[in-house]
Amino acid sequence: MSARSGDMVVAGVLELHYRIIPTDVSEGPSGTATCNYVARDTDGRRWFVKAYPVSADLGAERRSIELAEFAALGSAPVPVMRRTLDGDLIATGGGLSVSVAAFVEGAETAEGGLSGKRWAAVGETVGRLHRTLARHPAGPPCRVPVRQVCDVKRARQRLERLLACFSKRPPTSEFPTWARETAVRRNEALPAVAAMLEELPASLTVQTVHGDLASPNLLLRGQQVAALIDFRPPGHRSPAWELGRIVLDPRTVLAEPHWPTGLAEAITAYRAANPALPAEELLAVPRVAAGYLACSVYPLSEAVDDPAAVTPELAAYGRNRHAAMVELRERLTEAEEVLHDLLH
Repeated sequence: MSARSGDMVVAGVLELHYRIIPTDVSEGPSGTATCNYVARDTDGRRWFVKAYPVSADLGAERRSIELAEFAALGSAPVPVMRRTLDGDLIATGGGLSVSVAAFVEGAETAEGGLSGKRWAAVGETVGRLHRTLARHPAGPPCRVPVRQVCDVKRARQRLERLLACFSKRPPTSEFPTWARETAVRRNEALPAVAAMLEELPASLTVQTVHGDLASPNLLLRGQQVAALIDFRPPGHRSPAWELGRIVLDPRTVLAEPHWPTGLAEAITAYRAANPALPAEELLAVPRVAAGYLACSVYPLSEAVDDPAAVTPELAAYGRNRHAAMVELRERLTEAEEVLHDLLH
């Protein structure tokens, strides 16, 4: 479907299913697996339209939107969804399935990293989100062995599979070559990673969380959080992991030399908003973040599993992820000392 024909189909779906008369439809910010559009109606309001691929699990997408609406009940900043005339969250027409939400004006993604008052703003928002989602019908928080959060055994299996694939088909271009070399170093470092993770509590809390709280899905306006977007279907994961994933994003860690102090500001704000998470788990945030990155094979695996997905941007992100993992491990003691003084 061409960009122009896509605009026309979206305009037709909006008019037929949402009673939105668009005066303009244009391509919006790109999504990982969706085509996105921005439509302006006759009242001058703008709407964000997400068009799903044919292969999408629309049931899972509905559950993701329902989770976002549940989060909004606890005052999490979530864009208001526009339901169809039949009350559905997703409309299908003209060979296209879409969802529609209010457009978040004047916002930017957190891909530029956290600094200043943004640390506390993000910490407070994530704390409020987790406090609300702990009451989600998917089930109350519970504790699981730490290996379910950072699984060294599974990481070794994935790295060995990846290295076996590289052995059968040696890389000939830059990113696959780097990915193979990095996979070798990651595999060799796993015993040290396992030793690092032994310092974590034996078990960690898991609960319903956002599920994909990465920098592209956190919108900022100035020093404040404007919106959380692109929730995943309800599933239990570690809130400490999710907090670390967003506040210790590789782009932030590499760009902000004083990130341990910023992390402390974020965790102070998180704790005030969600005092239910034990202090020992908040102290574990940087170690969990370092362990998770060390046990992840993404995007190294894309060099084998989906070479077409390896864009220059993804290659740069892969290098940043690895560099951030090294930085987190090297400064782990420093970060934990700052948090220990804060939490005790």
